[in-house]
Amino acid sequence: MSRTSINYVEGLREDLKDPIEAAAYLNAALEDDSVEGFLLALRDVAETMEEGKILFSETEKRELAHLLRLLERIGLTLAVQVMANVA
Repeated sequence: MSRTSINYVEGLREDLKDPIEAAAYLNAALEDDSVEGFLLALRDVAETMEEGKILFSETEKRELAHLLRLLERIGLTLAVQVMANVA
């Protein structure tokens, strides 16, 4: 890993400590319509918040993909918000 990428990762982790930044990061990942991308972003946030590694089974990934497709078909989208007691 290059010095530049290490600085990027450190900067990202520092930013993700802020719940508002974490929510924005997750929402940006949701906009890409990629289940894998969202799950990677969720893992980044969880690791930053010291929740450890989040592992999703193939079934859970398919269920999330199904939910996102269903919401899209009915004209809705999923969004991440900061809980009132955290902000």
